[in-house]
Amino acid sequence: MNTRIKELREDNDFTQQQIADKLGITQRKYSYIETGKQQLTDELLVKLSKIYKVTTDYILRLSNK
Repeated sequence: MNTRIKELREDNDFTQQQIADKLGITQRKYSYIETGKQQLTDELLVKLSKIYKVTTDYILRLSNK
């Protein structure tokens, strides 16, 4: 999952700071999530799926669509 959110961010030319701002968290917290040092909450998972217009299953690597 962590690599998936990093791939999505990079594919969409966002910085960690830009995504953190959209999620309402600090860049450091987002970095920890992206590197797996901190768990992604359900709330942030849903927000990320809306930002990238993908399903939560895609982010969680349960689907490739």
